[in-house]
Amino acid sequence: MHLSRRTFGALSLAALAPAMAACTGQSNLGTGGGDGDDKPIVSCYNGSGAGFTANFNPHSASVLSMVQGLIYEPLFYYNPLTAIDAEPVPQLGETFAWNEDGTALTVTVRSGVTWSDGTAFTANDVAFTFNRVKDTPALNGSGKAPSAEATDETTVVITYPAPSFVEGPNALGRTWIIPEHLFADVADLATDANEEPVGTGPFVLSDFTAESYLLGANESYWEEGKPAIGGVRVISLSGNQSATDKWLAGEIDYMSTAIPDLDTHVASNPDLSYTNTGTSQAALFAASNPELGCEGPQTDVAVRQALYYGMDREQLSKLAFFDLGTDISPAFALPERDKEFIDPSIELAPWNADAARAEQILQDAGYAKGGDGIYAKDGVRVSMTVSCPTGWTDFVTALDTLTQQYSQIGIELIPQQVSVNEWNDAKSKGTFQLVIDSVGQGPAPDPFYPYHTFFGTDSTVPVGENGNPYQNSARFSDPEVDAALEVAAGTDDPEVKKQQYFIIQKKIVAAMPYIPLLIGSSLTEYNSSKVTGWPTAEDLYAYPMSWSAPDNAQVLKTVTPA
Repeated sequence: MHLSRRTFGALSLAALAPAMAACTGQSNLGTGGGDGDDKPIVSCYNGSGAGFTANFNPHSASVLSMVQGLIYEPLFYYNPLTAIDAEPVPQLGETFAWNEDGTALTVTVRSGVTWSDGTAFTANDVAFTFNRVKDTPALNGSGKAPSAEATDETTVVITYPAPSFVEGPNALGRTWIIPEHLFADVADLATDANEEPVGTGPFVLSDFTAESYLLGANESYWEEGKPAIGGVRVISLSGNQSATDKWLAGEIDYMSTAIPDLDTHVASNPDLSYTNTGTSQAALFAASNPELGCEGPQTDVAVRQALYYGMDREQLSKLAFFDLGTDISPAFALPERDKEFIDPSIELAPWNADAARAEQILQDAGYAKGGDGIYAKDGVRVSMTVSCPTGWTDFVTALDTLTQQYSQIGIELIPQQVSVNEWNDAKSKGTFQLVIDSVGQGPAPDPFYPYHTFFGTDSTVPVGENGNPYQNSARFSDPEVDAALEVAAGTDDPEVKKQQYFIIQKKIVAAMPYIPLLIGSSLTEYNSSKVTGWPTAEDLYAYPMSWSAPDNAQVLKTVTPA
């Protein structure tokens, strides 16, 4: 592609996992305990506070953290912090090339790789993976997934029904290759729990409980000398505060969690460090589409617009995001990185509340304030529940702050803390009114990916059906947006893409199914007492967030014993 050649310093990947994920260990797992003998076990916390359910299927929406990339690998790794035209890092693939019209992608795969059960990996496994995804309705809701054919043991041709240049990073970097000899008889690739995973990745499953699971080093991994650690222990905790306490006590090595006063902690302990990529587009996700079954006051665009203008983002940044929040665009493109691709008529979200404008919007839409100070229309009060996972202190504080702010303009917000599983299940099925979450950026620094993931009709399902909780949970659907996405997907011309993005932006700003808060901090914390080689601001060799796949695999197979 021919977008900016700049190297971008930050990018959020919450689409694929917009939850706060990281890593922690148990007290008996400081070293050893896995397949790595005396090599250290890296402890990780992934944001789970309700315990784990065994699901090691990389194509399942409820797959456990650290499976994608660590056990099941993609063909290439795209570092989203580099320029859009930077070459990806070969993984199971070695080379790739598009045909002229962007409908066929030919990939040469790595030879000499084996699955962790000793079976040889070939191009047939790659073709099988793509074809099973294509033939699984829950994974191919749009019907546009590619087919694939292995032309020999090391070559596969991936074919699309239409020009699909923008699908390259997804196909090459976000399709988790599975073994044909073990998945051929799996009835439903979207739901099978795959409790005995066999992958090509740097780690293998060593043990599992509801409280923690251990991924031990894959001793037959194809990349010589990697991983250098003995394994990765992922555990469940009650929330950010518990994770913070354990990190400060040296019991967590790698996590991405909101922690106040990080500089103070780091200054007092030379083993502690952190990075901040600061591009997480936090928003209130509204179940906004009554035609797809959404219910509640938030289905009225006037209510969503009132929420947008009634929000004091400066106060939110100070109270909930450690004063690290920055301006966000309602176009949901990054203001600095994507400024050439944002319609100049679209202003940044107001930093301070405009209470008069918010109330006027409601009044113009026929709402009147009741005796309790809350607006209502046709007997229905503007009162909505909003949820976030238990213990996610930044989001919890943000919701408490918003509750106070909105009460001053006649809107009642009812915050709820739920488990991560409940939060994701509600987004998946559309059984919520509002949730707080982040709009992720996708596999490469191009606004196409958040637009397709969060605003495309083929990225959502009617309320009650199981959709992907990290995609269009707002149930937004607009034929003009879908048409613009189709044009943008079929071109490598930045000017054509820009014009299509302007169409999309005007539509989503008017509808506002996702009400932007601010661009918050994206903090990742490390402990170097056992292992070193973590990403730094000077060397972001991978997107550092511990919950982000397959970026966390790049980190965990790069670190070495201290």
